[in-house]
Amino acid sequence: MQTNVILDQRLKKVVSYIPQGAVLADIGSDHAFVPCYCLQQNLIEKAIAGEVNVGPMEAAQAQVALVQLEDKIDVRLGSGLTVLTPGEATAITIAGMGGTLIATILEEGKVNLSGEERLILQPNVDAVDVRKWLLANGYALLSEAIVKENEKIYEILVAQKGEESVYADDSEQREWELYFGPQLMREKAPAFVEKWQAEQQKRKYILEQMRQGTESDRLQEKIVKIEQLIQKMEEVTH
Repeated sequence: MQTNVILDQRLKKVVSYIPQGAVLADIGSDHAFVPCYCLQQNLIEKAIAGEVNVGPMEAAQAQVALVQLEDKIDVRLGSGLTVLTPGEATAITIAGMGGTLIATILEEGKVNLSGEERLILQPNVDAVDVRKWLLANGYALLSEAIVKENEKIYEILVAQKGEESVYADDSEQREWELYFGPQLMREKAPAFVEKWQAEQQKRKYILEQMRQGTESDRLQEKIVKIEQLIQKMEEVTH
């Protein structure tokens, strides 16, 4: 008997950016819930679920067998994008890990990309690292979203190879847009405001601790940088 997979709001938002009829590669698949859900909802044609460790891979295989989708989902063991050959997938999802790790997976797996795929990336933290990688590698940022669920706030970035036009020409402004997200900065969704107000409070606490430290030129430089960041957080949340 087939069991329907239910996704949380975060992953449903990720799935909403997968093109209809795609061949999906879900990297770091975690029980293959996303591919299973997408096939049960007739959103995709077939899928590859990639896992770097044997335990999670076996859990994904068990889930795929449970919902009787072995003919549609190929569960593979391997690091990041090494489970793919270029052009094999038309959409790639990488969700639920740090932005620095996602950027590393993309950098190390560049040879496994054809450049035609849509990338749907959900970093838990450090989305700036993902945006920097996309910009440096010729990917246009198609869309950004921010979702709050269970007291946590997540960013979702959607990109495809192409000319980038969302960032400012001014290099200083572009640095801030990479940090906060160009579309998210403009939209100022409640979750965006909440996230950066909370980050602002954390930085203010750090600043107070630093000001009590031993005076040095290096410490002063750090204090100035944090003060600038706090000021920018104030601007983008109002």
